Amino acid sequence: QGKGLFATRNIRKGETVFVERPVVSSQFLWNALYNYRACDHCLRALETAEENAQRLLGKSSLVLPHPEQCSIRKDLHQQCPRCQVTYCSAECRQAALEQYHQVLCLGPSRDDPTHPLNKLQEAWRNMHYPPETSSIMLMARMVATIKQAKDKEWWIKAFSQFCNKTANEEEEIVHKLLGDKFKGQLELLRLLFTEALYDEYLSRWFTPEGFRSLFALVGTNGQGIGTSSLSQWVHACDALELPVLQREELDAFIDQLYKDIEKESGEFLNCEGSGLYVLQSCCNHSCIPNAETSFPENNFLLHLTALEDIEAGEEICISYLDCCQRERSRHSRNKILRENYLFTCSCPKCLAQADDADVTSDEEEEGEGETDDAELEDEMTDV
Repeated sequence: QGKGLFATRNIRKGETVFVERPVVSSQFLWNALYNYRACDHCLRALETAEENAQRLLGKSSLVLPHPEQCSIRKDLHQQCPRCQVTYCSAECRQAALEQYHQVLCLGPSRDDPTHPLNKLQEAWRNMHYPPETSSIMLMARMVATIKQAKDKEWWIKAFSQFCNKTANEEEEIVHKLLGDKFKGQLELLRLLFTEALYDEYLSRWFTPEGFRSLFALVGTNGQGIGTSSLSQWVHACDALELPVLQREELDAFIDQLYKDIEKESGEFLNCEGSGLYVLQSCCNHSCIPNAETSFPENNFLLHLTALEDIEAGEEICISYLDCCQRERSRHSRNKILRENYLFTCSCPKCLAQADDADVTSDEEEEGEGETDDAELEDEMTDV
């Protein structure tokens, strides 16, 4: 699997192991079409909790109680004056400008379909329908970051820390992300990527082999970033000290809201983009993880939290599977892991079930037909 991450001290259940900022991150392109629902730099939700709920419910008349519990500050939002990309604050706008946006800013060409960057983004949308599990723009930001950097070698080393694959494994990853026509699609993306961003210093990334490796690196190491102003509002409401009757009414309202959203929009997904995290990418998988990732600050800051006591020297493991998938048979779990992460799990749970028959129940077989990248979005990580 990956490099492995081990505790250097005793960690108690519920304790934050670390908080990590991504080396680079990017909003998903399909999300960006929906009025830039997240900050283009830190992916903080831009719509209020009420707007978030209205969109997911398809009901513009919905009014949320306790609106003061929503943390979104629209008065702080800013746009790039040239291309109108939206940020949650002046700080994020400046950070983006200093790291990569000078290269990627479309300026007055933002609506020009013939601009190389627009052609690249449109090609990606046509190949990778929502829900996305990676983004060509994460690769674009990697290139743009190095092109803008004074110390280019520092950034090259930063990106080289992530797990790499063999040529055969890279091809499998690309096939998984792009589908049966992946070879032709990958070459088209490479040509458009080259037209939009070629840099002599990074020439190896633009060769067929180099581009495939870059694509596989992002597909393998990309961590889905989930931000939601509605989730933040719910957590804030949970912390309110209310009379018993008001508490019961509010809890009932929230429960019904989530049920209505699931009925209208399907499972409530709050992944806005993906990022590359050095420490998190070192975490191996376990079907009985002792830690989990989350984004409680409603931006790209990843929190790794202990699910149980972890002793010094013990390996810290997360799950690449969602909760429902972890409850399925060893055969089903490993089928998903092999297809999406190219390894067979040998965690204590899988070893204990090693003698179980390699069959799945009828219910699991039905579910496997629904297993796709969307279910794995929040879990995408290094293998």
